[in-house]
Amino acid sequence: MLYAFGFERLGVVVSDLYFVDPRPAPGQEGAERGVRLEVRMLRQGELKGSIYSARPIEVGEPVWRADLLEAADGPPGSLNRAHHHPAFSGWNPGHRVFDRGLSAGAVQWVGEQLSDLGALLERAGVSDVSEFAADAVSLRASVPEIQATVQGLLDRVKAGELATAPAGDQPESARVSWL
Repeated sequence: MLYAFGFERLGVVVSDLYFVDPRPAPGQEGAERGVRLEVRMLRQGELKGSIYSARPIEVGEPVWRADLLEAADGPPGSLNRAHHHPAFSGWNPGHRVFDRGLSAGAVQWVGEQLSDLGALLERAGVSDVSEFAADAVSLRASVPEIQATVQGLLDRVKAGELATAPAGDQPESARVSWL
């Protein structure tokens, strides 16, 4: 399941995730399941027809990511592998950063991060953060809705409805995700 919240120049995308890292760090072997949230750049394209035509919208490069994950073979709801990526290099995430606050209260922690978009963008290395002032205001107003979406997805992951292992003949290392 994929949710997208779009603002002027940035968006937030949230989805369930089942993931097997082909090169896991020690202690992180095995499949992971949970919810992924990314702050992404948005770009509006030119109209493709009349003034009434739909406008293309591109969900572009990621800026920041929170992975609210747990070991798939562990207790549901543990979020024992929750981490975030404070910065990206193009499409590739930087290193995983584990934060006790993230595992203890993931939804609240994500809300706190999104509520201070300027600081989040500065940590991500985005130049001229002031260009995103309108996005910061809109995003801050939308944080409760985003948190409710994240909580709903986490509840469905915990219940075994989402972020499940791939079915059929897919290899063990398959990655199933919207993001």
